[in-house]
Amino acid sequence: MRKLLLAVFTLVLTFSFIGGASAQDMKDDKMMKDDKMMKNDKMMKNDKMMMKDNPMVGGAAMYRNKNIVENAMNSKDHTTLVAAVKAADLVDPLMNSMALTVFAPENSAFAALPAGTVDTLLKPENKEMLQNILKYHVIVGNLDSGLIMKAIERGNGKAMFMTLSGEMLTMMMEGDKLVLTDAKGGKSMVTIANVRQSNGYIHSIDSVLMPE
Repeated sequence: MRKLLLAVFTLVLTFSFIGGASAQDMKDDKMMKDDKMMKNDKMMKNDKMMMKDNPMVGGAAMYRNKNIVENAMNSKDHTTLVAAVKAADLVDPLMNSMALTVFAPENSAFAALPAGTVDTLLKPENKEMLQNILKYHVIVGNLDSGLIMKAIERGNGKAMFMTLSGEMLTMMMEGDKLVLTDAKGGKSMVTIANVRQSNGYIHSIDSVLMPE
């Protein structure tokens, strides 16, 4: 009888131990899942916060915590510009420099250039020329449309800004559109303004700006 009771008692303890371990495992598993969900929710909220007030560009979200190159690479409308930046070895300066404003020509802007122009500019022997053209699209400082318009008002309808190429770029308003005039008299309109980056601003434009 004593042996029978001892066997039953041992069996009960064994089942209790197994059941207890399973319950603890289930509890730990639930906690891990809850923790993962909380982290995912936090990441989604952070992404939304970083996208706040930033327009979509080229079908892609633009994040304020990403730099100029990282965001431009996600835009399907700026693939030619990204290829040009890479060919000109300007990726690092645009990624690591602080407070830059880039007027970014869309693919259609490059396509509107005379036939063969883009292919010629992308050749290694023309890198210096390509660099000069691309630098003409960059201004030092955080220039949103509000600051640009204030400068235009102070200039009685026209403002001039020094670009990284060392040449001036003229800006004015035509109706409610911000229009840029390059050194050769060519005009380009801002199509998407105020795309905030971690290191400045991007304004998408519909023509390639040409220095002298």
